[in-house]
Amino acid sequence: MAAALVALAWRDLHHGHARPAVDYAGAGLLTVSVVMLLLGLMTSGIFSWVLILAAIVLFILLLRVERRAADPILPLPLFRDRLFATATAHGVLSGWAMFGSVSFIPLFVQAVLGTTATEAGITITPMLLGWVTASIVGTRLLLIIGYRKLAIIGTACLAAGAFLMMQAGLETSRLSLMVFVALMGIGMGLSIPGFLIAVQTSVQRRQLGTATSTLQFSRSMGGTLGVSVMGAALSARLAASLAAARLDPGLVRQLLDPLPGSEVVIAEGARIAMADAIHAVFVIAFFAAALALVTVFFTPHKELTEQLPERDPSTVSAD
Repeated sequence: MAAALVALAWRDLHHGHARPAVDYAGAGLLTVSVVMLLLGLMTSGIFSWVLILAAIVLFILLLRVERRAADPILPLPLFRDRLFATATAHGVLSGWAMFGSVSFIPLFVQAVLGTTATEAGITITPMLLGWVTASIVGTRLLLIIGYRKLAIIGTACLAAGAFLMMQAGLETSRLSLMVFVALMGIGMGLSIPGFLIAVQTSVQRRQLGTATSTLQFSRSMGGTLGVSVMGAALSARLAASLAAARLDPGLVRQLLDPLPGSEVVIAEGARIAMADAIHAVFVIAFFAAALALVTVFFTPHKELTEQLPERDPSTVSAD
């Protein structure tokens, strides 16, 4: 049914019959380099450094290929536009802070606060609700206050929520965590759609799909890199804390599935180590959110003119 609706409603006319040039080399290099980078971040030892160095070499080769491609999968001239470059950097950093935090909040709630897996999952629900609600409200505010102020307000909310998450500890209530993640979700809901609409309005129509997908990709890559780096930090910090306290690493497994009568021992030992390790994760998330806020201030002050030749230009204020 969806395919039939698209086929019947599609009215875009092709203005040429030339066969498009597919950038197979760029797509292959981008895919392999990203996979190798992620594998390098997830593994350890010399092999991980080999993968990371190989990924860097492939990224450099990708830049050379994209400069010569007739229709590059990653158009480098787009990054000369300050709005697009700022939006991409914001996507990486905000995705790092948001998705990195969300990946470890259920672990914190279950292992440190001693709740069930269901309660841990419910804790991050306000983030989704806040994101969706803020997206609806933010798109209305965009025409009133402009995309730049909206992005600043949204990213400030994200950084504030990340800062509050950084203060979480053994005595933090689950309700407080729900408020913190809701604030982070509101921040993403206000800033992400604003940047997306601003970029879609400012680029040429033929680059609309590429610009949109690049922004989405930057946020996904930020989240993936954030989870990988923060997971490595969590493992290293937890191992060091357990070794310093002379605790059995097997106690961590009992945090998620405690045995009868072992709750007191676990609460006095492994929970403290886990709380300390996850705190390091939240610190990294806060710094990523703070850097995202800094990047927003580099957003240009300019009127956005919609690049649609068949329509009259319409403007959206930056402020």
